[in-house]
Amino acid sequence: MNEEKKNLDELFYFIDNDAISSEKIIAPRYSYWRSVFRVFFKKKTNIFMLGFLFLIIFCAFVLPMFLPYDMMENVTNAASYNLSPRKAMNTFGASGKWLLGSGSMGNSILYGIISSSRTSLLLAVICAAINMTIGILVGAVWGYSKKVDAVMLVIYNIIANVPYILLISVLVYIVGSGFWSFIFALTITGWLGIAYFFRTQVMIIRDREYSLASRCLGTPVHRVITKNILPFLTSVIVTLLATELPSYISMEVFLSFIGIGLSATVPSLGRMIQQAQTAFLTYPWEFWPPVAIASAITIILYVLGQNLADASDPRTHM
Repeated sequence: MNEEKKNLDELFYFIDNDAISSEKIIAPRYSYWRSVFRVFFKKKTNIFMLGFLFLIIFCAFVLPMFLPYDMMENVTNAASYNLSPRKAMNTFGASGKWLLGSGSMGNSILYGIISSSRTSLLLAVICAAINMTIGILVGAVWGYSKKVDAVMLVIYNIIANVPYILLISVLVYIVGSGFWSFIFALTITGWLGIAYFFRTQVMIIRDREYSLASRCLGTPVHRVITKNILPFLTSVIVTLLATELPSYISMEVFLSFIGIGLSATVPSLGRMIQQAQTAFLTYPWEFWPPVAIASAITIILYVLGQNLADASDPRTHM
């Protein structure tokens, strides 16, 4: 009998009714961004594309410090025009500078692509930063406040009916085709579409229970937006950024290709493609390399952005 009682004492024991201990959850600590990057780097293709993107960024921003590009360096030497890689190396000597041949003014195509990639990447990052920042902040207030909504809808309907390409073209002709002038043309109304998209997202979640509770407790509007609404839309913001970044590179290439983009003094991929479009059959080494680099940058930014957007969705962290 005593033996049985001893065995029961070992199997069962009393616990204290501790309120603090009962609130403890035995689970690993959750970090949102750590989980995002864990899901993101789980895909091997993301690591490969990220490495390739870093290589392009290194070549575009570091190499020009040691390998300066001058598109007019051989403009007085007509024998240096439109040379294939083999002929260029025979003319100027075996050098990586002429690995892709020479252009219509005797310029190095390889060095031109490196400098042009830097212009396109800078343009995309600056335009995306300006438009996304203004668009998200305005869109958050626009979607939250019904008074602001009434005013902004009128402004949006007026501007949205003007073709975007036409508006940019007019602005480029008015303010000029320099680098910062082109950024001004792309951002003066570029944020409006982002703000309208974000307004609809905010309107979906602004009346949820936790936001209504915050308003009833007297929480200021700006705090409700920054603490309740914007964190919930992190994956939406990343998704939007994934489409915005490559779109500016495509826009620059297209506008420069039709002759209303950056000026001829600013090296850009679109300008290189535009200059070589009439000779892509006779001198293909002038046309296809900048097309390939522009396509590669656009595709890599888009795919990485989409995969990062998927990884930022908390439902993928399980």
